[in-house]
Amino acid sequence: MFVPTKIFFTKGVGIHKDRLASFELALRKAGIEKCNLVYVSSIFPPNCKQMSKKMGLKCLQPGGITFCVMARNETNEPNRLVSSAIGLALPSDSAEYGYLSEHHAFGETEKRTGEYAEDLAATMLATTLGIEFDVNAAWQEREQIYKTSGKIIKTKNTCQSAEGDKNGLWTTTIAVAVFI
Repeated sequence: MFVPTKIFFTKGVGIHKDRLASFELALRKAGIEKCNLVYVSSIFPPNCKQMSKKMGLKCLQPGGITFCVMARNETNEPNRLVSSAIGLALPSDSAEYGYLSEHHAFGETEKRTGEYAEDLAATMLATTLGIEFDVNAAWQEREQIYKTSGKIIKTKNTCQSAEGDKNGLWTTTIAVAVFI
């Protein structure tokens, strides 16, 4: 069993006439194009340490099997707003697991998509920790409840948005949590 000990976050956007090439360019912008990416679900491992993108990229090897949580969105519709985000919620006890979430949207700002992903991760963690909250309350209200409970120490998001190419080329956004 492989349990990652480190993680970093990255994002990118690619534009090309071919859908797959657009995705490849987004991977290049994120710095992870040389990896064989394996998508995993959304658990942040216990005692996993976050590192900078710069340091994380140095740990990768060309062709290496690389586990990640990825949000991806794409369009070839001119001027259509697309976005992809990864949310993170960490428990106060680092020996416990946290949550990552992925969210991809059309027509949402980067801020809104990022907050939605962050909210989603925090809500998943809150339900496993038994924190009581009103699911219909605004994110900012629930965020305060989560953090004042003492059980959730940190939430954040990584988001990439882009406007679809004006000439109808494929535009791809990605946000990625990469495990080391």
